[in-house]
Amino acid sequence: MSKNVGIEFILFCGLVIIPFFTNANINDPLDSTGIVLYEPAYDYEYIPDASYDLVADRIACLETDMPLVYNENVKAFVDYFTIRNREYTRMVVRRQEVFFPLFEKYLKKYGIPEDLKYLSIVESGLNPEARSRVGALGLWQFMPSTGRMYGLNQDWYVDERMNPEKSTEAACKYLKQLYNMFDDWELALAAYNTGPGNVRKAIRRSGYKRDFWSIYNYLPRETRSYVPQFVAVIYTLNYLDEHNLREENPEYLMASDTLWVSQFVSLKALGEQINVCEDDLSRLNPELKRRAVPETAKNYPLLIPSDTYDFIAANTSAILDSAGKQEIQEQMDYVARNAPDNTTNKEKTYYRVKSGDVLGAIAERHGVRLSDLRSWNNIQGSRIYAGQKLTLWVNASSNQIASASSPVAIPDNKVHLVQPGDSLWEISRRYQGVSVDKIKQLNNLTSNKITPGQKLIIGR
Repeated sequence: MSKNVGIEFILFCGLVIIPFFTNANINDPLDSTGIVLYEPAYDYEYIPDASYDLVADRIACLETDMPLVYNENVKAFVDYFTIRNREYTRMVVRRQEVFFPLFEKYLKKYGIPEDLKYLSIVESGLNPEARSRVGALGLWQFMPSTGRMYGLNQDWYVDERMNPEKSTEAACKYLKQLYNMFDDWELALAAYNTGPGNVRKAIRRSGYKRDFWSIYNYLPRETRSYVPQFVAVIYTLNYLDEHNLREENPEYLMASDTLWVSQFVSLKALGEQINVCEDDLSRLNPELKRRAVPETAKNYPLLIPSDTYDFIAANTSAILDSAGKQEIQEQMDYVARNAPDNTTNKEKTYYRVKSGDVLGAIAERHGVRLSDLRSWNNIQGSRIYAGQKLTLWVNASSNQIASASSPVAIPDNKVHLVQPGDSLWEISRRYQGVSVDKIKQLNNLTSNKITPGQKLIIGR
């Protein structure tokens, strides 16, 4: 590797003073001008110095549609990216070629500044599977509710917040909407981080000032750092050479084509059929949380390596039959039905809280977990009020049982086979003369916990 940028040779008393980033020595041959003949060695560890004024001058030279205010807050983040955490910066530099062309395509489509592509670095470090402590996910760190608002499907199998294409388009729509709200890109960025409500609150508390730095002290602590980080990232990635951060080995996403799928497909089984690593298929389809396309999929756009497309096209039926192995599907469906907070293959229903209702009893009555009921309705504890409308996702069989008007006779074998979604309360309602206490007594149960496949005695 040859790197001559910024090399200066100093002649002193007829000697050539060798710069620090070369492995040359005084015995190396000289050319006719007295310059050492050698291939300079790149010093990976060298950290150039950049004063406050030098960074200010460089930022002023950037051509951008974004406002780039420079101050001590920004300089602190410049030092972080160029000095204290250089490995993080090198990592995102390697990844930028994977995602920046995609970002640029959608930013152009929605007519918003191209430099917003750097925002994903602040959000996720260009990691489509990045997850925050509060549940934000993906390259653009959508919260579940905001993701759904912008059309990003989320269920047990698929979370489109991790789909680079769909989440990028959603982020562009959201950013454009925020800019239309505030008519200011710094405020739009602040709102992307903390929500438009918090920005409006900060504007009111500041005496209705309308720029980021005037409302700075009234914003949440994290948001105060957000815009300065964004400016620092733009600076850093535009002055990589000046900070000795240029990466020679960028990452690229493998070329891909789309296979339209309308059945269950295991990425592991598919990889075995086409001789492609499961991890590579997962990198192409990061939104497939379980590394499988669900059975309910209709024309799902599964990305496959381009060099496998012709082989798959010629053998589609046989390959998909093997990739959709029944035993794999049944095992995954069983896990899905019993996984916490899963809504796959379940029916959405509503319950209006009555006076005297208790959240735990409502959950048991409908055959759902209390934790799921809380999650579906954003309930932190167990407090509910009469008239409140609760959302529930129930198995079809459980819903029918819950709405049954009259119980049936105990079967001749006097045994009930527990189905997914069953609860002791639902089973007791199903059969004449059976109570929860009686079922527990007949089966020596010390709690209300039962599992699918379990056989319960319901009569003598």
